[in-house]
Amino acid sequence: MAIVSNNNARISYSCYYKENRQGEQFVEEHILSFQLSGSLLLNTGSKVYEFNAGDFRFIKRNQLIKFVKQPQPEGEFRSISVHFDQDLLRDISLEYGYTATLPSSESIISLKPGPLLTGYVDSILSLHRDGVVLTRELQALKLREGVLMLIEVEPKLKDILFNFSQPHKIDLQAFMEKNFRFNVQMQRFAYLTGRSLATFKRDFKKIFDTTPGNWLLNRRLKEAHYLIKEKNRSASHVYLEVGFEDLSHFSYAFKGKYGISPSRL
Repeated sequence: MAIVSNNNARISYSCYYKENRQGEQFVEEHILSFQLSGSLLLNTGSKVYEFNAGDFRFIKRNQLIKFVKQPQPEGEFRSISVHFDQDLLRDISLEYGYTATLPSSESIISLKPGPLLTGYVDSILSLHRDGVVLTRELQALKLREGVLMLIEVEPKLKDILFNFSQPHKIDLQAFMEKNFRFNVQMQRFAYLTGRSLATFKRDFKKIFDTTPGNWLLNRRLKEAHYLIKEKNRSASHVYLEVGFEDLSHFSYAFKGKYGISPSRL
């Protein structure tokens, strides 16, 4: 639920009841988030993070993440998220002379609760409780306040917030082995590896001797076969985890490759 009055809301309040939610997303902008209740699992492909009520987190832009949102028993999942867009950060960089000096490899950073962080989130929550809907101008002021507060709380975030570089060309094979479980468009894979779509497909063919679509299908099925046969996992739990959207499509593709349905395996 957005708490601002325009379609480009950068401050949002999430609330889910009873059942957990899971999925994946491409994190396009930096995010500051606070867990009000319930728990959140974030999986970057190489590390799993868990956040519970009272935890603050900073999530770096330009990465793929799987998530599981779990309400507390007989309760809710609630969180506040603030998204910092690049135009805002460029303006602050020019105004205050902030620049990134060291590269940062951290994807998700846990932030220690303190008066500045708590006060900032409390001010947003009070607006939500009172039913106040922020105008675009007030939202911009609140976002600017958030950026300056983060720098004060965690100075090393300057090296992330004010790094405006785009993804550079990286090891394609290592990236795909790490991220094949994410169900995103080829354009997104290409962007994150620092390539145009045409270059991505050309490089992929050289490395894997097949198309990205065929490789992803077979790699996901191989992983699913391992999880079902060796780890005793059920098909209904595995298909989303390895990157399929639909259980029936997964079962059909699995039987086509292995000659047996995943449930019988």
